[in-house]
Amino acid sequence: MAETETETDVLELVETKTTLEDTKDLIIYNDDYNTFDYVIESLVKVCKHEVIQAEQCTWIIHYNGKCAVKKGSFDVLRPMRQALSERGLDAKIH
Repeated sequence: MAETETETDVLELVETKTTLEDTKDLIIYNDDYNTFDYVIESLVKVCKHEVIQAEQCTWIIHYNGKCAVKKGSFDVLRPMRQALSERGLDAKIH
C-alpha cells in the first residue's frame, strides 16, 4: 500500500508544477495622472485588496515604476486588467 501513496504524491507534484507555470502577473505601471488615493481605491475595488495591501502596492508602483498586484491565470486576470485600464491605469498581464 505504501507504493500507491507514493504514486499519488508524485502525481500531485506534477499537477502543482503545471499550475505554477501557468501563473501570470497583473502589473500596474506608474503614471503622472492618477492620485495615490485613486490607485488604492481601484486596487480595493477591482483586485479585492485590503486597504493596507493596496497602499503598499501603490508605494511600490510610485518608487519602482511598477508592481505585480495580483497573480493568477490569464482568464482570471484579464477582466481585472480590463477594469483597471477602463479606470485609466496602465495595467498589463505578464
